[in-house]
Amino acid sequence: MAEKEAVRGTQSLVHTIAGCWSRPSLLAIEVAWRWLFGVPALLLLWQVGARILAATTDQLRATGIEDFSLQDPMHGAVAIADVYAILRQPVLHAALWLLPLLAIGWSITSGIGRNLVLRRYDSTLPIRPVRMIALQLLRVIALGGSFLLWFLAIHWAANTTLSGAEPNLVFYCALVICLSLGIFTLWGLLSWVFSIAPLLALLEDRGIAATLYRSVRLGPLTSKLVEVNMVMGIIKIALIVLAMVFSATPLPFASVMQGPPLFIWWTLVSVLYLAASDFFQVARLVAFIRFWRLWKESPLNPSPISAASK
Repeated sequence: MAEKEAVRGTQSLVHTIAGCWSRPSLLAIEVAWRWLFGVPALLLLWQVGARILAATTDQLRATGIEDFSLQDPMHGAVAIADVYAILRQPVLHAALWLLPLLAIGWSITSGIGRNLVLRRYDSTLPIRPVRMIALQLLRVIALGGSFLLWFLAIHWAANTTLSGAEPNLVFYCALVICLSLGIFTLWGLLSWVFSIAPLLALLEDRGIAATLYRSVRLGPLTSKLVEVNMVMGIIKIALIVLAMVFSATPLPFASVMQGPPLFIWWTLVSVLYLAASDFFQVARLVAFIRFWRLWKESPLNPSPISAASK
């Protein structure tokens, strides 16, 4: 048992990443299904946003938001509040039909696309698009619920600290930080269930309800998979930092690099970041699958999965 516990979740991570790198078709399928949804979704959001801005341009200019400056935070806060009051109704009206459409579209595309990626990695895995779509939709609903909870919490903090005769900005900022970190931590705990569930639906061929129940009863395997997840999270943060650094590299040459060349550079950096992020997402899934099988086939514990479910 001690030897089994000594096996770390990241022990073969470098080998897993190298294996994914040697199979570019995995990344190609991952990028393809993401952009198959992402490009139309961005165009739709652009069209809806442009329509809302065109209808409220004069009202927005009257708020003085164009003169927003951090040197005058009170004036900026009033301008932001006025902009929110103007955009609230049209944005909510668009969100009533836009968000369900995007959620369903993402669930269908990601469910089928992720199944294809995993099937490409291992042809013995079954094709279960309905289960994958349903689990992805549940994840989207849970994510949307966390955003709604965060918005309501921030709204409560504003009403509590800024509605009096003397607004308490310090207390408001403290509440925003604490509430944001708390809800982010809560989502980090809940998202684990929805992240591992699609893999278990294929690896163990379970139904939707059984898969969700199984996701919280992995026993000692959970700590190993969380370890891999944490490492991949650190890599994602490193990618974001690198993207910010490369995005800022043209700033010393701002006098000669303006307009289209600058936008092309930022677009290139964004595309490379998204491709790298997708690659490590694939590596994360493959690492989960490999470690799940390593744990299941361990001679020290011939049937740890069944034992954990008892």
